[in-house]
Amino acid sequence: MLNRAIYTEEHQQFRESVKKMYAKELVPYVEQWEQEGIVSRAFWQACGENGMLLPDIPEQYGGMGLDFRFNAIILEETAMAGTTGPAFGVHNDIVAHYINNYGSEKVKQEWLPKMATGGAIGAICMSEPSTGSDLKEVRTKATPVEGGFVLNGSKTFITNGINADVAVIAARVGDDSGAKAISLFVTGCDQKGFIKGRKLDKVGNRSSDTAELFFEDLFIPAENMLGKQGDGFIYMMKELPQERLSIAISCQAAAQHAYDIAVGYVKERRAFGKAVFDFQNTKFVLANLKAQLQVGWAHLDACIEALVEKRLTTDEAAAAKLWHSELRCKVVDDCLQMFGGYGYIEEYEIARLWRDARVMRIYGGTSEIMKDLISRSI
Repeated sequence: MLNRAIYTEEHQQFRESVKKMYAKELVPYVEQWEQEGIVSRAFWQACGENGMLLPDIPEQYGGMGLDFRFNAIILEETAMAGTTGPAFGVHNDIVAHYINNYGSEKVKQEWLPKMATGGAIGAICMSEPSTGSDLKEVRTKATPVEGGFVLNGSKTFITNGINADVAVIAARVGDDSGAKAISLFVTGCDQKGFIKGRKLDKVGNRSSDTAELFFEDLFIPAENMLGKQGDGFIYMMKELPQERLSIAISCQAAAQHAYDIAVGYVKERRAFGKAVFDFQNTKFVLANLKAQLQVGWAHLDACIEALVEKRLTTDEAAAAKLWHSELRCKVVDDCLQMFGGYGYIEEYEIARLWRDARVMRIYGGTSEIMKDLISRSI
């Protein structure tokens, strides 16, 4: 990996503290979480105690008042530890930002301090059974009533859906079609009418709980609307660059981790009287992957720097999400091949990394949608 100039000594010290904490609180439990299909709440609370939740949220709301590079370090080190199960990209980088940027003072004071300690886990509720990447077609409906709104509808593929204590929900107010009727709401997940359905059985990324959610006459007070009525789609478009960059960061780090363990394996594994690493094909494949990873880190750092300086554009973020998610799949697939038959055995970490990689070309907007968004800027 290149010497990364975007990080200061303070960032590096934070990275070391994250690694130390993960060695004790994360790595020993990854297999357990994979089997149970959910990350323990005790881990979230440990993250809160170690200053790993809401690092770039103002201190007055329980955060650390730092910059997004600290968020990026958490995403990188989580992936480098061999898992993306703890969905920090959702909790830290999405839900907390919606609440901080568009919530009332009451809403911010109610939820952000709890999220910072791990006492409340966040979920973002956008995707629906008939609506994925096309957010303009959200069908969950919010009906105005005295003092607020009543929500009815359903969501699916919701990360942190089972663990969630607080949710940001996209819903349609009124009968207008298209984006102008969409508003955003925040609610506690223990409210009457907020129903958690089944935990979805996924191909990969199994330790990240993903659920179906249902809203049956769920009352949400008027002050729990985020921002202005009808501006929800605009807010989502403003926040998507950070969401997609977060995915790109996880993908790049996960690809690097797969490469690192593959290098270690081929140097130990022997075939035809010599290490697998000594075959020319192995060296050429690894050399090609190393070059791609080098380019990936340089590009990623440029995007992180642009986000911190508030100049990362929507199409640039889409390109980052597209490129790094595709890279992750390519790198992990090539690395699994080097393990031979053992790469397809569950007890080998590379098998899990291979399964986990595939959804990233769908999650946060499919590769096809990313290409469409990029094409609009041409």
